[in-house]
Amino acid sequence: MAEQLLDVSEMEPPEPLVLTLAAAESLATGDYLHMIHRRFPCLLFDNLDQRRCGYLKREAASGRFDVYIWSLDDPDAEMQARQAAEQLSA
Repeated sequence: MAEQLLDVSEMEPPEPLVLTLAAAESLATGDYLHMIHRRFPCLLFDNLDQRRCGYLKREAASGRFDVYIWSLDDPDAEMQARQAAEQLSA
């Protein structure tokens, strides 16, 4: 099980959306995606729902957004993603 980190905070649209969806679709069993963005990725979540991906959103005090993404068919990846998101919030 591993975290796949994708920092799109310096990219311009639509590159963050395209790269995040491609990475989400290629996750191996047990892996989750940790996406970092400088703003709220509003178009992302409907696309993730359509691809049967679960996700958690976290906004840092700095305004940075962290999104944790996993396949809904992968409970181990979900558990790891939730633990990572919880550590970020602590």
